Amino acid sequence: MRMRRILGLALAAATLAGTSAVGAVGAAAASSPNITRDECTAAGGQITSRPYAGYSCALPDGTTQPIT
Repeated sequence: MRMRRILGLALAAATLAGTSAVGAVGAAAASSPNITRDECTAAGGQITSRPYAGYSCALPDGTTQPIT
């Protein structure tokens, strides 16, 4: 009985660790998309230059995205 409890806890911990790692990767990918200059101007954004970091797009909603 004790062995089942330990195996169950280990399985639950492994499952939680796997889903949190997948969620973190998905969130990182969704939070920083790159767009092109044409997509920026089509969305009503303004292209700005960042020192040592290239160009970015300042969108009307206040967000900025790097330009590829």
